[in-house]
Amino acid sequence: MQKNDIVTLEFHISRAARDQYEFDEKLFSVTGNVVFANFHAARVFARKMNEKRDLVSFPEQAVRAGQINAMGLIDEILHYVVQLYREQKSPEVMQDALEALSDELGEEEVNETLRRFVDRYPPVAVYRGEITLDDYVEGETQGASNRRIALEEMLTLWLANTNPAFSPFMELFDDSDLERDTVYLEIVEELRAFLDTQPTFGPDEQNLIDMLREPAVKVPHSLTGQLEHIREKWGYMLGRYLYRLLSSLDFIKEEEKMGFLGRGPSRVVDFTGLEVEPERFSPDSDWMPKVVVIAKNTYVWLDQLSKEYQRHIHRLDQIPDEELDRLGEWGFTGLWLIGLWQRSDASRRIKQMIDRKS
Repeated sequence: MQKNDIVTLEFHISRAARDQYEFDEKLFSVTGNVVFANFHAARVFARKMNEKRDLVSFPEQAVRAGQINAMGLIDEILHYVVQLYREQKSPEVMQDALEALSDELGEEEVNETLRRFVDRYPPVAVYRGEITLDDYVEGETQGASNRRIALEEMLTLWLANTNPAFSPFMELFDDSDLERDTVYLEIVEELRAFLDTQPTFGPDEQNLIDMLREPAVKVPHSLTGQLEHIREKWGYMLGRYLYRLLSSLDFIKEEEKMGFLGRGPSRVVDFTGLEVEPERFSPDSDWMPKVVVIAKNTYVWLDQLSKEYQRHIHRLDQIPDEELDRLGEWGFTGLWLIGLWQRSDASRRIKQMIDRKS
């Protein structure tokens, strides 16, 4: 897997979370969802969250980029499945659903719920104040009614909030105020009832909402497990998303190869009784028993960073600061660089031969 593969993932982030974490506006699409152009963007997003957390006292609260990336991919695949349903079964399903919801719950109640949703999860233009909330709700985007778009987005928000594996990140897309103040839950219930009258979909011919919920129901507490389930059950319909799903699974596996759950007690070796040995050791400094070291093979690491950042990194002062920040977020306080010696002609020749083969 190449870490610079394009992934372009997106999922909901509330206005409050945007303000709290000060996410770069460049991360957001026109719909207001956060967009990751590559795995590096997911790392930057995770670092923004970790900067606001006390990871020294609570290292288990560290946000991993692989988890953020997995949530974005699951959300985008759910949108893709809805798109396939429109293309293959019912092109106007969401527009028809809006009319049915208005008949059952009242047009005013439905519109106010959509308006509250858009206000909490605003498109970029609304967030910046370039267009009023009411003008957006009544308008269109690329020929599609913004009310229809908001209904689909609200459905995927509900799916995220009912997915147990998403719960560690609930602060980003908590829907409790919509539940409390609007007919949000009634809309989801009536939408399910409406879809019972529509064609079924997927490998098991299900109600569309039941199909979209299936990964979270079958593998409730694992983002990796949900991606695996999607691959096994929906792989035949995913198209280009299948490659991105496999890349995301590799990304998670790489990230989980080494985990760090905090600083444990340090053990100072006792050399009592060995005073007759001729060796002499300098006394430990205060920091030595407390240091947490990670070892890096320098040449290998620089080569990996060069590929990841798509530029030549061959000196230590060229290592990106975000890589050192990431090691710090994992709890490491020392870096042991292996291989800082003058390379022999034979070693240089072997490296050149390996590069040619790769």
